[in-house]
Amino acid sequence: MNRYPIWKYVMIAVILVIGIIYTLPNFFGESPAVQVSSAKATVKVDLATLARVESILKTAGIEPTGSYFDGNSVKVRLRDADTQIRAKDLIARELDPDADDPVYVVALNLLSSSPQWLTKLNALPMYLGLDLRGGVHFLLQVDTKQALSKRLDSTTAEVRTLLRDKGVRHAGVLRSGSSIEIRFRDEETRTRARNVLADNQPSLLVTERAEGGELMLVAGFRPQAEREVLDNALKQNITTLHNRVNELGVAEPVIQQQGADRIVVQLPGVQDTAKAKDILGRTATLEARLVDLSAEAQAALTGAGPVPFGSELFKVGRGAPVVLRKQVIFSGEQLTGAQATFDENQRAAVGIQLNDAAGRVLRDVSRENLKKPMAVVLFERGRGEVLTVATIQAELGSRFQITGMDSPQASNDLALLLRAGALAAPMEIIEERTIGPSLGAENITKGFDSTLYGFLTIAAFMIAYYALFGVFSTLALGVNLLLLVALLSMLQATLTLPGIAAIALTLGMAIDANVLINERIREELRRGVSPQVAISEGYERAWATILDSNVTTLIAGIALLVFGSGPVRGFAVVHCLGIMTSIFSSVVVSRGFVNLWYGRRKKVSKLSIGQVWKPSTN
Repeated sequence: MNRYPIWKYVMIAVILVIGIIYTLPNFFGESPAVQVSSAKATVKVDLATLARVESILKTAGIEPTGSYFDGNSVKVRLRDADTQIRAKDLIARELDPDADDPVYVVALNLLSSSPQWLTKLNALPMYLGLDLRGGVHFLLQVDTKQALSKRLDSTTAEVRTLLRDKGVRHAGVLRSGSSIEIRFRDEETRTRARNVLADNQPSLLVTERAEGGELMLVAGFRPQAEREVLDNALKQNITTLHNRVNELGVAEPVIQQQGADRIVVQLPGVQDTAKAKDILGRTATLEARLVDLSAEAQAALTGAGPVPFGSELFKVGRGAPVVLRKQVIFSGEQLTGAQATFDENQRAAVGIQLNDAAGRVLRDVSRENLKKPMAVVLFERGRGEVLTVATIQAELGSRFQITGMDSPQASNDLALLLRAGALAAPMEIIEERTIGPSLGAENITKGFDSTLYGFLTIAAFMIAYYALFGVFSTLALGVNLLLLVALLSMLQATLTLPGIAAIALTLGMAIDANVLINERIREELRRGVSPQVAISEGYERAWATILDSNVTTLIAGIALLVFGSGPVRGFAVVHCLGIMTSIFSSVVVSRGFVNLWYGRRKKVSKLSIGQVWKPSTN
């Protein structure tokens, strides 16, 4: 009656072993480390970089406790914080001799100290939130005026191209403040232009005006279109920040909108505020320009003369110089897609897709400049580097390829960088907060102590009130806590202070199921049934109540998970997982302990379940 089949005991044992393995990494803590990442799209971090970093440390007499290349960056684990800071300064000085033009991002970090055998099993510790691990918190203010200004500039170019394509002659298209002014020589052309704009530019509010006898159309954004521009700018900035931060290997960043024009960024584990700012500021945008082939430009290349007016001097990667015209054919804002691909000779390339307006401009420029070189320039932190210079062989359109990539990995990286895009509007840090690892460690200690004291208090009450069955309930509660931590580790969830609160709450709620079971067994004993029957009936009759109460609580947790954000969402994740583990531990595991103790006995005269008050027979 009260015996589990062998497979159930095996199942429980296997689950316990898995739970122990995936819980263990959380007890080894973190050690100080230095992380080296690329600061430029044209420079890659690889195994050669790892060897160079190890050589730098060896020469300086610094012995790391571990170093590896994770595919994106080089990470070196060190013994203590003092060695970490010394190593960081040394590596930065050797890898970036020109501090004004850094090639690598060298940042302080924290890495798990788990043994290698656990790491090989993919047993990793939970991610810790900013309040537990330390890190940096920024509040960024988006420059909405600049976002509108940039959008108005691109719309001005689109209007100019549209009128030319439609054969509408004008006397000039200029931007004036927050509006676009279009001048005409006669009324008929102005009316025709107004109809063209109404059909093709619905976001513009167009009005007629005469100034000094000159006919004009004045166009500005409609209020709804203006709001859309600002919303899109904010979303693009958030997407860009996500892509850049994720590429640099910051674990579980929090990047979310706050209000109409602010963005909150939290980077757990990043101790170096200056490098965190560098990460946030690292965005890339693309520009295509024609190469200046004039004699003055060629003289500027050799240093025999100045750069001609209307041109700029760049370098191809970190090598040969080239003079490009300032006129931009298209920019990264007009990209609609970028994918790694191969050219007709099966060499690595990047396929670029442009919007219709940019495609029309490129088509016209390429038609007029056949057999002339065009350069693609990548701008990062205001500095431009020429990715490739290619001769225009045929008329180009909305789709074309950037060739000359060194490898498929290089084309993949460039495509990712271009998809990340540029910031749609500049941002300014208006609030900056650094939480040190020591404060995070203090929060962890307090959270751990609160959970431990809560567990011990519950255990003492259950054992005092339910005797041996209280011991079984306490063991089941311990299994519940073990499985919950293991699940959070396996899912690589982010644990925050609200999450620790949810764990403490889960312990209190989980024991409720065992209280129900124990009281049901007591009720059966009061009715005079045998102990074995009382155990069986107690578990069977308590199951429906346990299921109902946990399902209703789970519904509330799912609601928090769906509609909540930030700390509320973190609380909800732990809460929902805790409900599922508590059902399993309180029903399946606790009965396994009871069955092991009582099920093997043929005759049981009494259950150790505390005082059973029977009704008086008088």
